[in-house]
Amino acid sequence: MRFAPAAAALSLFVAVSASVGSASVYDPDPRAEALVAEGEALLAAGDTQGAIDAYEAALAVDPGYTEVYLELAEAARAEGLQGKAIGYYREAQERDPENLAAIAGEGEALVEKGAMSAAAENLAELQSLCGDGCTETLQLAAAIDRGPPVMTAEVVAPDDGVAQN
Repeated sequence: MRFAPAAAALSLFVAVSASVGSASVYDPDPRAEALVAEGEALLAAGDTQGAIDAYEAALAVDPGYTEVYLELAEAARAEGLQGKAIGYYREAQERDPENLAAIAGEGEALVEKGAMSAAAENLAELQSLCGDGCTETLQLAAAIDRGPPVMTAEVVAPDDGVAQN
């Protein structure tokens, strides 16, 4: 009975140190990494659909690779599909709730959609996680300050050559 508290403390120490020792950083499949690199090159070249195809292939190869969702979101934003991008950012956040890039990216996509109050909530979350000086916080704050993009319409003169529809 005298050794019960010491034995309990020792067993707790062994259990905690064993679980900490087994925790590791996710190691993605090399094929998925190659597909992501291909997608990044295609996106940089302006081929957004090719990039999306490469990212989706990477996701099929390695469904646990969270970074693919961030890349898909960036490609969706490049296509002007902010709603789809927000879905990808949220999927990344479900897998890694403190992913600063996902929170900031979602906030920027929200600004692009005009959802300024939701973007401000993302900014507050970033400020609580990493402070006012981290890169993601500064980027989102700048996006909020710029505001949503202004959509303009081009006036086109009617064609006089049409006589009948």
